[in-house]
Amino acid sequence: LLTSHSLNPMLLTSMAIMSIALGGWMGLNQTQTRKILAFSSISHLGWMAIIIIYDPKLTLLTFYLYTLMTASIFLTMDSTNTLKLSTLMTSWTKTPMLSTTLMLTLLSLAGLPPLTGFLPKWLIIQELTKQEMTTVATTISMLSLLGLFFYLRLAYCSTITLPPNSPNKMKQWSTKKQINTSISMLTLLSISLLPLS
Repeated sequence: LLTSHSLNPMLLTSMAIMSIALGGWMGLNQTQTRKILAFSSISHLGWMAIIIIYDPKLTLLTFYLYTLMTASIFLTMDSTNTLKLSTLMTSWTKTPMLSTTLMLTLLSLAGLPPLTGFLPKWLIIQELTKQEMTTVATTISMLSLLGLFFYLRLAYCSTITLPPNSPNKMKQWSTKKQINTSISMLTLLSISLLPLS
């Protein structure tokens, strides 16, 4: 951030595009949620690196919003003891409200409007268009569809998919941890910051 004015724009742009592509492609076939979120971080780092030369304050805004959304997702997955997609499928029967907010936070992290995660991506694409880099803006927009796929898969697993059950009755799962207020506040901000602003 401090040396952003002296960086080579062409090199940084090409590295950012490669980072977005790598994070999207590598996250597609993962089944562990930590690996999916790690490749998501690589992809979001590309979004931050591509705009750091032209608007460092927008890079900081993107970083703050990404940290907010990722913290709420990690706290939610920690409270439901989710490590893989298969355990994410049982979270709906454990805590349906928390699974619903997890789905909305994942969609916000994917950058879908009108959720909070759409704001930095929209501002980055707008700034790249002002800098007459429409090809780059189109490329990173298309590459973000890769990330959207695995976020939709996570959201699908957390809310729509139910675990197999016996025909007699469905067993209610229970979590040992209580949902604390920090998860509630972070999730609320992750979902509603853009519509509020």
